[in-house]
Amino acid sequence: MRASLHVAGVALTLTFAAFSLSATAAAEPKDEVAAAAAAWAQALGEDDPEKVLPLYSSDAVLWGTISPKLRSDPTALRDYFVGAFKALPGLKVTFGDHLIRVYGNTAVNTGYYTFSYVQNGESKVFPARYSFTYVKNGDRWMIVDHHSSAMPSPPK
Repeated sequence: MRASLHVAGVALTLTFAAFSLSATAAAEPKDEVAAAAAAWAQALGEDDPEKVLPLYSSDAVLWGTISPKLRSDPTALRDYFVGAFKALPGLKVTFGDHLIRVYGNTAVNTGYYTFSYVQNGESKVFPARYSFTYVKNGDRWMIVDHHSSAMPSPPK
């Protein structure tokens, strides 16, 4: 009886350890995607399209926050960021609540962020919501789809 209790205890411990290891491994890609989003925010804050564009795959699609036009090739993405940096000088972004889901080599990061910029010497902010879809290419998570839109006003 004592031996079977010991075996059951060891089995339970091993099961818990295996479960803990699999939970840790599953959390790692989410951390990588969060780091990719942070790298995008850092690059955006440099006011240089050439810093932002390498984070997008060559076939990426962008529905930008300040444009009604779908951008679906590197030249169009570059044009969007050139215009955005010109229209919103000193552009920065701060991420708020978000949800990251990973499906193998694909991940979706959905949430909201707040943009800040300077216009006529005055600091301005506007909240927006976003969805980034990433695909893992080697060891990098590349943006393949990015949708961003101004946060709507709550209903009255």
